Amino acid sequence: MASAPLKLFSVVIPALDEAESIPETVCGIHTTFTRENIPHEIVVVDDGSKDETWTVLQELRTKVPALAPTRNTGSHGFGRAVTWGLDQMQGDACVIMMADASDSPADAVAYWRILNEGYDCAFGSRFIKGGKVIDYPPIKLFVNRVANFCVKLGFRHGLNDTTNAFKAYRRTVIEGCRPLISPHFNLTVELPLKAIVRGFTFKVCPISWQNRKYGVAKLKIKEMGSRYFFICAYVWLEKYFSRGDYRRH
Repeated sequence: MASAPLKLFSVVIPALDEAESIPETVCGIHTTFTRENIPHEIVVVDDGSKDETWTVLQELRTKVPALAPTRNTGSHGFGRAVTWGLDQMQGDACVIMMADASDSPADAVAYWRILNEGYDCAFGSRFIKGGKVIDYPPIKLFVNRVANFCVKLGFRHGLNDTTNAFKAYRRTVIEGCRPLISPHFNLTVELPLKAIVRGFTFKVCPISWQNRKYGVAKLKIKEMGSRYFFICAYVWLEKYFSRGDYRRH
């Protein structure tokens, strides 16, 4: 599978009131990537934090030269913060990770290697052989499995963890999926579904997830149901009715 070799891996991290979590997250990624000789930058997007997140990021810059913090000066929301980070990144590939250290840097290394095999996307699953979750709230886990089953059924793509934000893409995929229209957590399904529907290649590997140590989760299930449905319906209509107008050529 021939593709241009990758030169820089951009880690895009949206952060809202994550002053306690962000040092462990950033340092863990930087240490792991440095050990694995992965050229990288860490783009942390402060999405209107009310705590000391921005101050902590400025202090971290003196310890982590790869850190490139930025502030989302537009409207806020998870999807908008990720899009802001994607607009700022310098890399020819990126991985979206959470600020709460729930995603494993070692799994991001596996993503980098998959992309360097020539794949356009690297998708992880917590629910295949080798994957695991630690301290997942039972109600959220149930809702997660139902939602992912419905998405898998509707798109017939074989991926059973679509809703997880932790995925990696070549820059060509990000550009090929624009415009990104999800303001909130529904971006987590917009990006991979568009990538699949538009014909980009992907490989799935097992990943792990652990619950946050500090702060509170920002995802509110009751607020997201209709938004997830909207974006799934939007991409589903593209898949079955656009006659391939947006597919990769």
